[in-house]
Amino acid sequence: MGTDPRVGAHWHVRERVSVEDYLVVGRIGRPHGLKGEVTVDPRTDEPERRFADGATLRTQRKRPGGEEQGTLTVRGTRWHSGRLLATFEEIADRTAAEEARGTLLVVPVDPDETPDDPEEFYDHQLIGLSVVTTDGEPVGELAEVVHGAAQDLLVVRAGEREVLVPFVAALVPEVDLPGRRIVVDDEPGLFSEP
Repeated sequence: MGTDPRVGAHWHVRERVSVEDYLVVGRIGRPHGLKGEVTVDPRTDEPERRFADGATLRTQRKRPGGEEQGTLTVRGTRWHSGRLLATFEEIADRTAAEEARGTLLVVPVDPDETPDDPEEFYDHQLIGLSVVTTDGEPVGELAEVVHGAAQDLLVVRAGEREVLVPFVAALVPEVDLPGRRIVVDDEPGLFSEP
């Protein structure tokens, strides 16, 4: 029995907070120690550039009732057991580090900028594209990209409902930016009416 080499393969999406302005370069994780150091999950191929000493990063947090925005200034970074650890001027102790957990770290980006890798995409490149099946049948429009811990999900507005599609090559065999469409394999019946 043969196996599909695409199973388990993932497209890569560079997370964006706002379609117009910013690119997510990391997310603050758990505190490390008592003096405000935190783990950072980098979402960039250039952590040395984005997290250089003195760099100012915009922040965004989803909170009950809205979103908070601010800035953090990198005091220093180091690698420890394969994880990026960072200290920020504004995070002085473990309590502040706990409070910062889950914060997105973002930088301004030119809306026309695209990733170097042809299999990577910024959210703003995908949102609004038509979604069609492998048979060419239109099923909706891409409304949002949700960045999960295990994989990214495409939120497809299909009529009056939203359908979540794992953004893996087995289910999304083609992203056609010039043609302004995303091709999905509807084999599992993702778009069938309930």
